[in-house]
Amino acid sequence: MDEATIRAAATEVLALCRGKGWMVATAESCTGGLVAGALTAIAGSSDVVDRGFVTYTNEAKHEMLGVSEAVLARFGAVSRETAEAMARGALGRSRAHLAVSITGIAGPGGATETKPVGLVHFAAASSDGRLIAEERRFGPIGRDEVRAESVAVALGMLKALASG
Repeated sequence: MDEATIRAAATEVLALCRGKGWMVATAESCTGGLVAGALTAIAGSSDVVDRGFVTYTNEAKHEMLGVSEAVLARFGAVSRETAEAMARGALGRSRAHLAVSITGIAGPGGATETKPVGLVHFAAASSDGRLIAEERRFGPIGRDEVRAESVAVALGMLKALASG
């Protein structure tokens, strides 16, 4: 995903949220804050972006977002269940109306037989109770590419919730 496309998507998310008086929070693992970075790269984003959580370790996911140790032990960090718990945790630990989470394996290492490089789980939650989740299998396209594609998916999910 190219920088101009990411910028356009971030600008659209900000405009939609601004129009509703909503704030956004991010909870990121494999993207390391790139979604928050894409949003805050836009001048004036401070009226929409509340905060971003970079929770690279299981301990951080538990301590900062309240992801239960049982969920992490049973499903692992890279799972739909963890992504959903991360999004809900970001929503509950912020002033945001929307939160998005990303957890995955950007590579080149860290893969297992059941969780290959390029596997990324996403969730987005709204303060009105809506929750959407997606799984993407980008494959071994390269670490930077997995992360960039993940930012695009996350912004698309925020846009979907803000539009609905």
